[in-house]
Amino acid sequence: MILLWTTAAVVAGFIIDLIAGDPRWLYHPVRIIGKGITFLEKILRNIFPKTKTGERIAGGFLVVGIVAASSFVPWLILHLAYGFRTWLGVALESFMCYQLLAARSLRDESKKVYDALQTGDIEKSRYAVSMIVGRDTQNLTEEGVTKAAVETVAENTSDGIIAPLFYMMIGGAVLGFAYKSVNTMDSMVGYVNDKYQYFGTAAAKLDDVLNYIPARLSAWLMIAGAWLIGMDGKNAKKIYLRDRRKHASPNSAQTEAVMAGALDIQLAGDAWYFGELHKKPFIGDPIRKVEMEDILRSHKLMYAGTVLSLVVFGLVRVLVCLFI
Repeated sequence: MILLWTTAAVVAGFIIDLIAGDPRWLYHPVRIIGKGITFLEKILRNIFPKTKTGERIAGGFLVVGIVAASSFVPWLILHLAYGFRTWLGVALESFMCYQLLAARSLRDESKKVYDALQTGDIEKSRYAVSMIVGRDTQNLTEEGVTKAAVETVAENTSDGIIAPLFYMMIGGAVLGFAYKSVNTMDSMVGYVNDKYQYFGTAAAKLDDVLNYIPARLSAWLMIAGAWLIGMDGKNAKKIYLRDRRKHASPNSAQTEAVMAGALDIQLAGDAWYFGELHKKPFIGDPIRKVEMEDILRSHKLMYAGTVLSLVVFGLVRVLVCLFI
């Protein structure tokens, strides 16, 4: 029976996220995970030698430690809560699931970019998009700012919403936190630079593995969503099948290709990171020019894909609960 309660908690968490988003006054568990990563990184760097092998081993211990802690704490809380009262367990797990999702915050933060673009203030627009992307933004044009925002919505539709839903529907909030901890580690130490090239290897590779299936499910669900909301579903499928591998990451171009195809625009291309130019292939065809309204259109496709994922994953879980 607890399996069905967990399903209800995931659905409730999704609904709360759509309504409440990520209020700044509420301390987010990802911040706790982030502080844990920083704290453990300092300890491990002092223990292991500063060599290629030493840093990779240290990074491996970081992954084990953070994932274990991020999973054990919510498991213990929920174990005690469900043992005391079922309603308390469901309530706490619903709240945990809500905090693991980012649909409303992704929409709100990218909408700020659109609002800035509407004012015609390019500096304000560059600043707004710099809050949600990792690339250098100081020289971006209006089109560049818009593309960066749309690409972020596309990628985070999988990483920030559908992938967490996928893992929560398998293992509840506990597995959701395990996934989120790896995702957070990748965003903090998964860089290919002098500091993290070896130390961040384990986190980056595990993140690739954990996102492999969700990224592809996200792409197909977004293609279906494009058809349902009247976008160019045919082109979304075409561009996805053609361009889904045009990225250094095995997962990032999956949803980006769908977004480009559904909107009939071209995304990606060269970008600057930390003052260094990274050559990247284009994704999609420039059937029409990129315009600021594409940010709002990306929100529609994001919501279509995520709602479909909730329905599909939820039905599968309910069927499993009923017949196994």
